[in-house]
Amino acid sequence: MRIELVTGDITGERVDAIVNAANSSLLGGGGVDGAIHRKGGPEILADCRTLRAGHYGRGLRPGQAVATTAGRLPARWVIHTVGPVWSDSEDRSAILRDCYANSLAVAADLGATSVAFPVISAGVYRWPKDDAVAQALTVLTGAPTPVDLVRLVLFDEATHAIAERVRQQRVGRG
Repeated sequence: MRIELVTGDITGERVDAIVNAANSSLLGGGGVDGAIHRKGGPEILADCRTLRAGHYGRGLRPGQAVATTAGRLPARWVIHTVGPVWSDSEDRSAILRDCYANSLAVAADLGATSVAFPVISAGVYRWPKDDAVAQALTVLTGAPTPVDLVRLVLFDEATHAIAERVRQQRVGRG
């Protein structure tokens, strides 16, 4: 699998699937979640409401992943995953890694060969960006998957610089 680090708006990515750092309600929110719902249009919300009316009546638990249409986005699907909120008293890293692993598994089930991820939990959930990137790369570089291309879409140049530094540190250790 090829992993690319890019700076930009994940809603413009031309890939098979875009991963949404969703909230557990699946009904939209702020940050990446809000942008995906706004730009993707009402089709995404309609699919999310259908999910909530069925198997996900209580919402999506952190670490789980589920797919909907991408609506008006250039992707075919949106894979929604709920990241954990950062805690300095409880290690929730495994849940964060599950977000990436389960999203890749959903992408594979869909037949997606290209996926764009945000840095999950690194926004309003306050996960330190360097560790959030390290957790993402741990999963993405070791996952057996038919996905050919993963883009880690970074919100700004400062986050991109952090991601490049973390990736280089990982290469230096391996």
